[in-house]
Amino acid sequence: MRTLQRIVGYLRAFKEDPAGAALKTPSGRIEVFSSTIASFSEPDCPGHPAWLPPADAPSAKAPLMLVANQPSTRLHSQLDFGGHSAEAKHRGREVARMHPEDAAARGISGGDVVRTSNARGACLAGVRVTDGIRRGVVQLPTGAWYDPVDAEEEMPLCVHGNPNVLTRDVGTSALAQGCTGQLTTVQVERFTGNLPPIQAFDGPAAGG
Repeated sequence: MRTLQRIVGYLRAFKEDPAGAALKTPSGRIEVFSSTIASFSEPDCPGHPAWLPPADAPSAKAPLMLVANQPSTRLHSQLDFGGHSAEAKHRGREVARMHPEDAAARGISGGDVVRTSNARGACLAGVRVTDGIRRGVVQLPTGAWYDPVDAEEEMPLCVHGNPNVLTRDVGTSALAQGCTGQLTTVQVERFTGNLPPIQAFDGPAAGG
């Protein structure tokens, strides 16, 4: 709040006296173009505000938008093994939420285990069907400890429901380098095979 108040104060002073209360920009004025940023010639960082198409857009192979939100039962992955976190899981796995129409179109019912996948990998999760989420969107919290069937596979399958196998591991831009781990596109299908065991919390084998 104090930061916002300071910004408002700067802008109010600039409005009242542009010359005497110049902004901390090269021109001292409000700027919508930066020659410095433009000089970097980064494709994803033009020198002016611009809409850029998303890297992951819904397609026939991955028609659903995945939102990998922060979990409500723990702080990201901390204490994932704790009782409060475990109680919210289904058959030991993180729980995804789907809209009833998206679930029905795929033969999915609440309480099923689903395989969520895209070109990067896949994960298994429980599913909750609810109209509290928008159609075309799947929500799967982050933070379930990574538990791949085979850690050496190029296309990993996490049996514990970690969405990091689905999202991009790159920065938001060449300059910002923020986290892009919250959004991507996926396909979801009902898992009908034998469920692999969850070993994320197992200790190392004796002598290993």
